[in-house]
Amino acid sequence: MTTYEADARTLEPLPWPFTGRADELDLVRRCLTGARHGIVVTGPSGHGKTRLVTEAVRGTDCARVTGTPGMRGLDFAAFAHLLPGAVSLHRAVRLLSGVRLLVVDDAHLLDDASAALVHQLAVHGRTRLVVIAADDGAPVPAAVSRLWTGELLPRLALEPLPREETERLLTAGVGRVPEPLTAGRLHRLCGGDLRLLRALVDALREGGPPYPAAADEWAWRGPVPVTAAVRERVAPALEGRGPGERESLERLAFAEPLPLHLDDLDLDTVERLEAAGLVRADDEGAVRLAHPLHGAVLRAGGGRLRARRQARAPRDCGPALAAEQRALARRIERADVRALPTPVGEWLAGEGAPVPAGYAAVRARFARLRGEVREAAAWAREGLRATPDDPACRAELAAVVPRLPQPAATDDPYARYDAVRLGAPERVVGRLPDEVFARHADALARGDGPALDRAAEGLRQRGFLLFAAEAYAQAARTHRDPGAARTSRTRALALARRCQGARTPALSGLVLGELTARQRQIVALAAAGLSNRQIAQRLTLSVRTVGNHLYSAYTRLGASDRQQLPWLVEPPAGRSA
Repeated sequence: MTTYEADARTLEPLPWPFTGRADELDLVRRCLTGARHGIVVTGPSGHGKTRLVTEAVRGTDCARVTGTPGMRGLDFAAFAHLLPGAVSLHRAVRLLSGVRLLVVDDAHLLDDASAALVHQLAVHGRTRLVVIAADDGAPVPAAVSRLWTGELLPRLALEPLPREETERLLTAGVGRVPEPLTAGRLHRLCGGDLRLLRALVDALREGGPPYPAAADEWAWRGPVPVTAAVRERVAPALEGRGPGERESLERLAFAEPLPLHLDDLDLDTVERLEAAGLVRADDEGAVRLAHPLHGAVLRAGGGRLRARRQARAPRDCGPALAAEQRALARRIERADVRALPTPVGEWLAGEGAPVPAGYAAVRARFARLRGEVREAAAWAREGLRATPDDPACRAELAAVVPRLPQPAATDDPYARYDAVRLGAPERVVGRLPDEVFARHADALARGDGPALDRAAEGLRQRGFLLFAAEAYAQAARTHRDPGAARTSRTRALALARRCQGARTPALSGLVLGELTARQRQIVALAAAGLSNRQIAQRLTLSVRTVGNHLYSAYTRLGASDRQQLPWLVEPPAGRSA
């Protein structure tokens, strides 16, 4: 059963605002006003290329053309609304030379004549071009690909929206914050495909019994809803497979979340499926489906009786879950918390099955050390649902809910390291066994900015994103060179944004420094509870100007609305790591 926190008011269909992509948006806009004659934006379907360009050209006078699969046999089909009847390429260039800005969407679907026209417009340089093309592996007209391979236009290859930006998009689209395990699950399932994300969320809106979540959050547990929209986005990759390939794919689907071994499958078939990008095999011979939604679609097509007979049950996953727990614990002991796949634990939590407290506590600690404080709390709560009095889960929950405590006398190197994070490295210099923590303590004790930068990078490489952010923040305050201080501060901010709102003494005051003086003034008043109109009256500004400043501040601070501003202005009581 699909379950999530929902009510008719909160999950009403809402327009999804543009969020994230601030750097990419700035790059596209600069290419429309600087010395360049435009830009090419590429990326897989559904990654938000068209939405990004739409935001970049909003308010400007531009012409638009779009490639269409069914029109590729007609010359200048994409430009039919801009050109009179049959024209030559030379005349088409002359007729369009007066267009100041041309947006070309789905350029990979252009007919050859239209593609040649776009190329010639780029060569002549009188028209600024924003060209959008998918790079899903399908062939692209040579005249289009030469735009960037021939260096006529710069190319922006759009990466998938990061996890933290996906969470903000979900918050803005739904109207409430998704709890961390729900946000992570949706991010993994969609793999950066924002249209698929919207299709899944729309399916979840249809409802089901609520799943326990914090008052200001919504949560989803249960099987993936394989609606027509979801199937339409995913199924085409599975079509056209022979009987042997289809059988192997279905066996892998019903084995999830566990893999099958190469010895259990036909090697030639697996090689063909791997070449098609449908399966992945690791060095130990474990084979999994490559796309996390393919399994759900294949199981849905297999019928309920077959799913009941063949699909994995939580009780089947005990040994694999224990192996994941041991792997997480070994990483923690080695002071290496780089991202580690945990498909079995994530599957149990996603299905709403009980998560053993021992596993949940280790998973929570791993997340906490990575700076994923909300996720750490979520895993601890999952363990407490199964075992309400588990001391390890309670300790992990307490570690991320209150303020960072003063370091206590303990043999735990992570607890001793808290002294460095609190700015008192002299207490533990020479007492930290792991080199990555010892370098940080030594650099801070000596007030050595460059050494703090190196220590921060070492922490980042090990996966300690919050600790690295703190070290960069300390370096920013230590550097005598203003340029080096700005670089350290920028790196600290970039890492802090990935730490799910963690607020610690080392990061205190770091975020607001990104804003202009006027933005800081408006943010402080908004955080104090004043409305836009009240702020406008106090500062003698228009309400619209106040709104514009706040919107810019949200973008810079990584906030989704004014409710998060008090958390950024000063560290709140009861929320740190």
